[in-house]
Formats: sequence, C-alpha cells, structure tokens
Amino acid sequence: MPLISFVDWRSIGLAPWLAFSYAAPLMSGRPLYPHRHLLGIEGLSRPDIEALLDTAQDYVALSRQVEKKAATLRGRTQINLFFEPSTRTQSSFEIAGKRLGADVMNMSVSSSSVKKGETLLDTAATLNAMRPDIIIVRHHAAGAVNLLARKVDCSVVNAGDGAHEHPTQALLDVLTIRRAKGRIEGLVVAICGDILHSRVARSNIICLAALGAFVRLVGPSTLLPAEVERFGVEVASDMRSGLAGADIVMMLRLQRERMSGTFVPSVREYFRYFGLDREKLSFAKPDALVMHPGPMNRGVEIASDVADGAQSLIREQVEMGVAVRMAVLEALARHLPNG
Repeated sequence: MPLISFVDWRSIGLAPWLAFSYAAPLMSGRPLYPHRHLLGIEGLSRPDIEALLDTAQDYVALSRQVEKKAATLRGRTQINLFFEPSTRTQSSFEIAGKRLGADVMNMSVSSSSVKKGETLLDTAATLNAMRPDIIIVRHHAAGAVNLLARKVDCSVVNAGDGAHEHPTQALLDVLTIRRAKGRIEGLVVAICGDILHSRVARSNIICLAALGAFVRLVGPSTLLPAEVERFGVEVASDMRSGLAGADIVMMLRLQRERMSGTFVPSVREYFRYFGLDREKLSFAKPDALVMHPGPMNRGVEIASDVADGAQSLIREQVEMGVAVRMAVLEALARHLPNG
C-alpha cells in the first residue's frame, strides 16, 4: 500500500495532545501541549517535538538512578491493548507506566473477546466502561487507533497501526541521534530497506524533517512508495549513492508479514545489494552511526558485526524507548481530569 494513502488517513484529523508540565521531582516550567492523544507525528510542531525530547532526556537520567520512580501517574490506570505481537514496544510502555506510578494492565488480545468476534468498537466501549486514564494501542489496520480514540473518554497513544505511523519509535530514534550527534539540524539520515510497508519510516520522515534533517530513502524500487519524492526526501535505489555522505544509517526490517506478492527475489539477493555490511557502511561518513528499530534479521538487512559494532546505536535506541514513553505518558497525564 503506497505511502500516500496513509497521509490521507492523517488528513481526517489527528486527535490532539495535551498540556505538558513536569511532575515532582522533575517538575519545572515546561511548555504546554494543547493535545490530548498521540496518534502520530503528523500534526506536532517542532517545539512540541523538542519539548518532548527535552523531557525524555530528563527521564534518561532518572532511569539510570537506583530509585527510578516518579509519582506522575499515581492512581491512574494504563491499559496496553496490543492486537499484534510485540516485545520491545509493549514492555517499554509497561516499564514506563510503572516507573511513573501507574497501575498497568496488559490486555492479551489473543485470549480476549476480540478472537470471539467482538469488533474494535465493542472493545472500545467495553474498555471505556472500565474508566482507564490512558490506553496504548497497537493494531494491524492503519487508522484503527484514530477510530478507537474517538470512542473513548481517555487519552490514547498509537503504538503502531499497520503501515501508518509509530510515533514513539520516531521520537526515541530522534532522541538517540540527538544525544549521539548533539543536534538533528543539517544531518543526513539515510533510511534503508522496506520503506513501503514501514510505519517506522513514515513517522521518522515526518519527525526528522520537522527538526531540519535531510532524509534520504534507500531501497529497491519494489519497496519504495509511489511518488515518495513529494515528501521532500531524496531517493536512491542503490546503497553506494544512498549512503554517500550519510551521518546516520537507519536500517529497516523486511516487513514480510505485510507483503502480498514477491517484492525481493530472495533474502540472499536482498542482503547482497541492500543489507548493511562493513563494505556498504564505508560509503557513509567515517563517523556515521548505525540504527535499527528492531527486531533485527541478522544477515538479511544487517550483518552481525555491524549491528554489534562500535558505530551501532541499537542498544541505545532500546534505552531511549523507555525515556521517551515516560515523557509521552507524562504529557498525557497533564490533560487528565484533576491532572
């Protein structure tokens, strides 16, 4: 499905976020958000994004302390509603909520009434009757999270909907880059691989562009969305030209579960031309850094020695995920009744 269709989904109007300020012991004068939900990066201003990143930076420090708890969400209920399997994102949101003092429930959709034929709207009505404060949703259909957000009274966070958006992944990626490079403005970021099916790519394109980075998409023509140039990005169909002058090389997983048909001749052929190894990485700047949102397919989109090498930021991305999600939850908490 082309990228353009998902931009059209956003045009229905993302439900807004909320007011932002810091809770003790980290609370100090922070910018305010006017929005209630986080359904995508689309619709956030540069100051919105930067303020979230600044808050997440503080939470990095908190998470490295022995005492990691804050009282921001004390007495609040957070439901993690995942219709797709997830390890990193779900556990990251769970840790983030618990560190902020929330009561966190992980809803197992595989054993829920959804499997018995309950619709998404029925599920929304049922959860709404339980009066949660924040719902974190991952769904296989693009736009499903937007729909659910209209049917509940609480705040909603998009943890990935189909090939539409994955906003917290983009925020943690940008925070990782900013900490490593000291800035985002002017950096050349090459996003490589399955752009067509990737919600991570879509959110990162919007987020990086909003912060002044130059984004270059690299991949075979079969995995690049039609008319993608209209998003203000450069496009390359080979790794040599795609990585030339890159400060950041962000690899993406082949989304084979979303593919209907043959998009690459074979995994072996794909790695030969588009998998990141030492030789291809040498096309980028000497101090270029490597990223991957995970889970990685070693030997498919990235070689093990690159993934585990000195230029890799992959482990840092995981750490930043908790800090970013704490920042997002805090932002939403400021919009809750009596928050």
